[in-house]
Parts: sequence; C-alpha cells; structure tokens
Amino acid sequence: MSKRRSNIELMAPAGSFEALMAAIQAGADSVYFGIEQLNMRAKSSINFTMEDLKEIAKRCTKNGVKSYITLNTIIYDHDLTLIKTIVNGAKEAGISAIIASDQAVINYAFSVGMEVHISTQLNVTNVETVKFYSHFSDVMVLSRELSLKQVKIITDTIKREDIRGPKGELIEIEIFGHGALCMAVSGKCYLSLHTQNSSANRGACVQNCRRTYKVIDLEDGHEFEIDNEYIMSPEDLCTIDILEQVVGAGVNVLKIEGRGRAADYVSAVVKSYREALDAIANEEYTKEKVSDWMTNLSTVYNRGFWNGYYLGQKLGEWTDSSGSKATKKKVYIGKGVKYFQNINVAEFKIESGSFKAGDQLLITGPTTGVVELEAPEIRVELEKVEEAKKGDNCSFALETKIRPSDKLYKIVANQ
Repeated sequence: MSKRRSNIELMAPAGSFEALMAAIQAGADSVYFGIEQLNMRAKSSINFTMEDLKEIAKRCTKNGVKSYITLNTIIYDHDLTLIKTIVNGAKEAGISAIIASDQAVINYAFSVGMEVHISTQLNVTNVETVKFYSHFSDVMVLSRELSLKQVKIITDTIKREDIRGPKGELIEIEIFGHGALCMAVSGKCYLSLHTQNSSANRGACVQNCRRTYKVIDLEDGHEFEIDNEYIMSPEDLCTIDILEQVVGAGVNVLKIEGRGRAADYVSAVVKSYREALDAIANEEYTKEKVSDWMTNLSTVYNRGFWNGYYLGQKLGEWTDSSGSKATKKKVYIGKGVKYFQNINVAEFKIESGSFKAGDQLLITGPTTGVVELEAPEIRVELEKVEEAKKGDNCSFALETKIRPSDKLYKIVANQ
C-alpha cells in the first residue's frame, strides 16, 4: 500500500541558498525568504537580492515547491518605489506570492495581479478580519497568540460561510508550527527602537529580550536578579507532539520559523515535520515516533521547547539560558576541492581540526544543500589513513556530488 503525503502545506524558511536547498531536499512544500531590507529578518538573516529571484524561482519550480517573498515590515513613503520594484520583479521571475502586512504592499501587489498572503504582523484573530482581507488575499497567517480552539472556530466558519478569496477558492489558514517566539504580540515590539533606535518592526531587532535583567524596587532601592530565567525570552515553539490537534484545527499551512538559521537547522526541522505530517495522514503517528522527532529537533539550535499558546497555557515558559540548548554542534573542518564523478569520490581540503572514519560529518553548499553521513574510509594521497588532519587534502566515497563552494563540518556532542 502506497504512503500518502499530508495535504497540509509545510512551509520552510530560507535565509540562504544552502537553506533553500536543504528545505527542498527535506520535503518542504513551500519556502519563504527575504529580499533586500524590507522584511522582518533584515538584520538577522543574509537575505537575497533582486538578482537572485530568477534562480530561486527556477530551483523551486523545478522541484514543485512554492516560493514566497516576505515584505512584512511597516512601510514609509520613501520605501514605496523599492516595494514596487520588488513586487514587479517577483511577478516577472515567477515567485508564487508576497507575504505582506502593510496595506501599501497589499494594495500594490493585488493591483498588479501578484498573489498576496496576509502576514502574522497584521494580527488576524477573528473571522470578520478574515472576511475583510479576503478581498485581497487567499492565505492568512493567524496571530501567534490564538489557541487551537480559536483557530478551529475560524477555519470552521470559513467553510460554513463559504468565505473565498480573489481566486474563488476557500480562504486558507496558516499558523506557525515551530521556531523562535517573541514576548511581544506577534512580534510587534518596541524595545529595540527604544534602546538602540533600531526598529524590530522594520526588521532590525537587536533582541533585547534575550538578555538577563535586574529588577529594582524604586521605593527603597533594593535590586535583585531573576534567578535562572530570561524573563522576556520565551522557549521555542514546538508542535510536533500536538500535531494531531494542530491538523484537527483545520489549518492549511504549517510554517517553520528560522530565516536566520543555518541549513542543518532547516534540514532537521523540516525533515521531522515532514515525517510527522505524513505519519498523521497515514495513521502512523505514535508516541515512539514523537520521541524520536523530539530527539532530532533537540540536536539543532533551540532555546528549549513548549507548545506556545495553542493549548491555552498562560505565558511563562521562559528559557533559562541565553543561547542554544542543542545537544549537538557542528565544527568546521574544511572545504570542497573536487568531485570525481566517474568513481563517486569527494576531495576536501582540511583547514581546521581533524576527523576519523566513523565520525559524523555534515556537508553544506549553495547547490549541494545538506548532506549528512558517517565518515567512510579516508585516503590522503591515495593512501588509507586513520585520520585526516589540518593541511591534508583527503578523499572518501560519496554518492552526492560536492563543489568547491561546499563546507565540511564534524558533528560533535554539545557539552
């Protein structure tokens, strides 16, 4: 009996060509990315340029993956010319849609026939707002603060009242499924602007909330530190253990946060959610599999996990550390040199550290994407060696073609 693929669209972040390819290889149905500076990850992500649009669209179309540009910051008058240039360029290149929150972007994209998705920055929290934006958009990202019960009320009402978008199809609802959460309402924060004149709502968040703070009693001057908690920094959202309930809420699109994350993060997270969604579709979703997926998710960047607001918990799942709690980390060793296609052997230049046969390796590249493997037999100058060291040009068998732009890492336990 053939396996069914979930009808829930799995959307992945792409902050680089490496991450884009990782998302495609891991089974994403769509990717979203930023162009130039007018997106909510303008500071924390590399972001693509206008010149990259055709290549992105080409790679996505070739693999049957939809492509979305995030133009979801607040927009000033001096931005309007650039907004029009980006929207026009996206349409010409064959990008699938624009994710927007400012009415200027929504209106312009709609006026030129470019598909528009409503960003979570617009805080859609009720069905009347869905009706209003249905004149412009077919897909809406709900506010992150809703519970699954509230989400289901909206999805049920869309079906019952037959609420349709510009294409004449029922409105689709998208929610975030995994990744970083902000203490502010769907990311609308003013801390960065207040302290650094760097607006989070313009994509320039300096992440004040990820720091430790002291509390001062202004009446008597006593001060104390908040022990073991970063009181403005929530743990990361994770829904893989409640995914059946998420699917049952009637959502159409599940979105992974992380345009500032590396390709191995994108690969691990998308792969886990791809397997989980398909397991639900095939009635093979089990506690044992959830445990395996949680273990896999824990190996890459995270601040700890909780279910967000979806089950109605009060806010308070604060992280107790400033950085990642990943159980594994990657250590750079070297770069690609050449691939010998006729014998399926890859050659790398070791620039730092060393590795042995049996070590866990990771290869990433703009075209290669992400390749994970256990190091096989290693050769240096055609001679078998126990260990490849700094300065060596080493080679080993590999089915996947590598390129000079690729980087080689060793995966080790994160102490």
